[in-house]
Amino acid sequence: MAYDMYDVIVIGGGPAGENAAAYAIAGSDRTAALVERNLVGGECSYWACIPSKALLRPGHVLDSARSMPGVREQLSSQTLDFEAVLSRRDAFVSHHNDSSQIKWANNNGIDIIRGAGRLAGERLVEVGDQVLRARHAVVLATGTTASVPDVPGLRAALPWTSRDATNMHELPKRVVIVGGGVVACECATWLAALGAEEVIMLVRGKSLLPKAEAFVGEMVAAGLRSNGVEILFSTSPKGVVRPEVRDTGEGWIHGGPVTVDLGHETLTTDEIVVAAGRAPSTHELGLATVGLTDGGYVGVDDHMTVLRSGNDWLYAVGDVNGRSPLTHMGKYQARVCGDVIAARSEKRALEGSRYCATADLQQVPQVIFTAPEVASVGLTESAAASDGFDVTTVELDIAVAGSSLLRNKYKGHAKLVINNHTQCLLGATFVGPEVGELIHAATIAVVGEVPLDKLWHAVPAFPTVSEVWLRLLEALRDQ
Repeated sequence: MAYDMYDVIVIGGGPAGENAAAYAIAGSDRTAALVERNLVGGECSYWACIPSKALLRPGHVLDSARSMPGVREQLSSQTLDFEAVLSRRDAFVSHHNDSSQIKWANNNGIDIIRGAGRLAGERLVEVGDQVLRARHAVVLATGTTASVPDVPGLRAALPWTSRDATNMHELPKRVVIVGGGVVACECATWLAALGAEEVIMLVRGKSLLPKAEAFVGEMVAAGLRSNGVEILFSTSPKGVVRPEVRDTGEGWIHGGPVTVDLGHETLTTDEIVVAAGRAPSTHELGLATVGLTDGGYVGVDDHMTVLRSGNDWLYAVGDVNGRSPLTHMGKYQARVCGDVIAARSEKRALEGSRYCATADLQQVPQVIFTAPEVASVGLTESAAASDGFDVTTVELDIAVAGSSLLRNKYKGHAKLVINNHTQCLLGATFVGPEVGELIHAATIAVVGEVPLDKLWHAVPAFPTVSEVWLRLLEALRDQ
């Protein structure tokens, strides 16, 4: 059989796949192929992180302007220009044109192969009728897809997933959102800010963002409610009916109202958004051809090598390995993976921290762009206790000169989790307007294991919101 030979083959052209390919061949004569069935740049670039933040930012800016005397009086409108917001979003997603991404890949010596890639045996990848063979490595970077719960009538109603919500072209007046996690909370935030008249969240549990510190969900819920969002806890849809769904011959279309049965009552809405988790995109990846189980997450070691005896050629990065489903952590894993592939191909020892991913387990930073924002890194108090750490915590409202100057009636809260044995931070959480810019300092403290007595000498500039660090350390000293 004739093969197209490459040193490295990456299945999945999102940010993680792009970085793995680039790092694996950087500064060498090695060759790489990036196999992508949709748009090069992946979910984050066109349907997730980038468009969602483009939709969220205008609402944050307007809210900030409304809170600032001398500015709010000059606002010609108290609402967002929906079409202008969508136009800016479309520019950020390059109108779903990936030519610039392809140009980047080609300039870095990476060939783009269009189609659905699947494993076909050791070091073999099929893309349609084409068969590729890898000299050194195959990297799986296929990500995840939105899950749709098995609720009677839900799939038939063609609900929106996050892809549809971030790429909407018309604003529905009434929306029901199923879920209480990050995607659901951010989606509710931008829909309300853009002017949806009714946004109702159906949350199976008793709080929003249940993996975060308890005060996070409470403050985000309060923020959503203040913007008109209704949140129904301990509530799940029992059935969904949408009569106007039909095949036009060129694709399915859906219109008209959706009826959502909650058991004790029914809701009528224009769109239903499902934000109820994600599943690995591995059902058609050919995992069984190399002795793995189709359909599940692909476990890896800290070198990003797939956990399979004697297997040093197969790697998995990003959401597909289930370690940390965030774009920046997938790119981090990909950098490690690419360096490992390069070293192994050159028969170099894997010596040094650059060849091991460690920060994607207990040191992960994340920002949730709700109103208020949520920024966190590392372990919560509950997670630290579950992992057996002896901890001390300190928390207080964010009330410093910098926050007062940032906006009138600033409301925020912060919490640190400290390892009593090492006197280093295990985790930090901030909630409040624009706290996303605080998190990298906390990330450095957590990852760098900076002792508290050293942090005491990291003096925050005045007057900034970062002064909260001083207040937290003072409160901890006084405990």
